[in-house]
Amino acid sequence: MSPVFPMLTVLSMFYYMCLRRRARTATRGEMNSRRAIESNTRALPINVEIVQYAKEVLDFSSHYGSENSMSYTMWNLAGIPNVYPSSGDFTQTAVFRTYGTWWDHCPSARLPFKRTPPTFCSQDYVELAFEEPVYPTAVHILETYHPGAVVRILACSANPYSQNPPAEVRWEILWSEAPTKVNGPQARQFTPCIKQINFPTNLIRLEVNSSLLDYYTELDAVVLHGVKERPVLSLKTSMIDMNDIDEDEDEEKYGCGMDTLNKQFSIVNLREWPTNGYFDKLPYELIQLILSHLTVPDLCRLAQTCKLLYQHCCDPLQYIHLSLQPYWARINDTSLEYLQSRCTLIQWLNLSWTGNRGAISVSGFSR
Repeated sequence: MSPVFPMLTVLSMFYYMCLRRRARTATRGEMNSRRAIESNTRALPINVEIVQYAKEVLDFSSHYGSENSMSYTMWNLAGIPNVYPSSGDFTQTAVFRTYGTWWDHCPSARLPFKRTPPTFCSQDYVELAFEEPVYPTAVHILETYHPGAVVRILACSANPYSQNPPAEVRWEILWSEAPTKVNGPQARQFTPCIKQINFPTNLIRLEVNSSLLDYYTELDAVVLHGVKERPVLSLKTSMIDMNDIDEDEDEEKYGCGMDTLNKQFSIVNLREWPTNGYFDKLPYELIQLILSHLTVPDLCRLAQTCKLLYQHCCDPLQYIHLSLQPYWARINDTSLEYLQSRCTLIQWLNLSWTGNRGAISVSGFSR
């Protein structure tokens, strides 16, 4: 056998090890390259915009590639772009495991959970850490194949590189939108209009929904723009809720009409009406059916209104099928303990995406 082949094998293995190490530790290229870096290395002004690529992939729900490979894995999101602005199917990109709706219709598909909020449509996620905590001004997502899957962008108050973890971890939605179908599989730079937040962050989470796509979406890199100092609130952002103004105007406009209507109602003998409008006269099963359409937070709020509704909202029959995935950012040991007495008859429980960063302990889950 020619000695060339063993040498090629050794070189291939060495190249693979180097490539994997660079992706995991985010040393590909100039990972921390920033537009505001000065040549004389002086301290940066706090109001200068910082531009940085993801330093590390901290967590994700799924990826197409295997754990022992760099092809189609989430690790490819760390660092500078490998493919962009080229379009096409490249192994150097990050690819989630599913697309379309075929996996919802296959025989092995799970039945959908009830009480899922209509605004929650995320199917996968990836969390990215950046070097510098900043107040975000823009997030650029470089999509190289079948774009349009990103539905939510979130920012976390916790610094993944801090030695002192905060007592409370807060997640804020920077941008959210229902899934949309993009015409064509060509590459694009997706830059949604994000909202301002009141804390610096270097932990960004992308959530995707690929149900409308004809093929796998492929992501190449994520760029975070931000400043060190909290920006002044934009003049376009109103400090007054416009709905409150409309309500006040309606009260002034229709005040006389309401007085007339009250006089008409006073003619009817209302003293025989109970204060709950005969709601307690409904069959128990019917009230349970009505409440079955509420989400878990709505049930908790409704339970605080009266003893009757408290009894219905705490009935274990309301919690036979329970999915806590939409509330992953707020679920901890206290939440599980609060729900424990209500889940005595539970059959299906979905805790996907919950428990990150010690939010749920082993003992809390066991209890």
